Amino acid sequence: MARKYIDCREHPGTTQCTVSIAADDDDELLNAAVQHAVAMHGYQDSPQLREQLRQMFKEERSEVSH
Repeated sequence: MARKYIDCREHPGTTQCTVSIAADDDDELLNAAVQHAVAMHGYQDSPQLREQLRQMFKEERSEVSH
């Protein structure tokens, strides 16, 4: 299972935020991202917010060492 992350810089908005959150578990990542969105950006926790955040998830690329 690939580690996933969400980068606040990729979300259009009025607040310039440089937070990036990563986790191995989708639910853990979603809960952390929702907490950040509510506490730092004033969003209300809702199914729509959760779906928007989930769509922003990206998989980390693993580095191959030689």
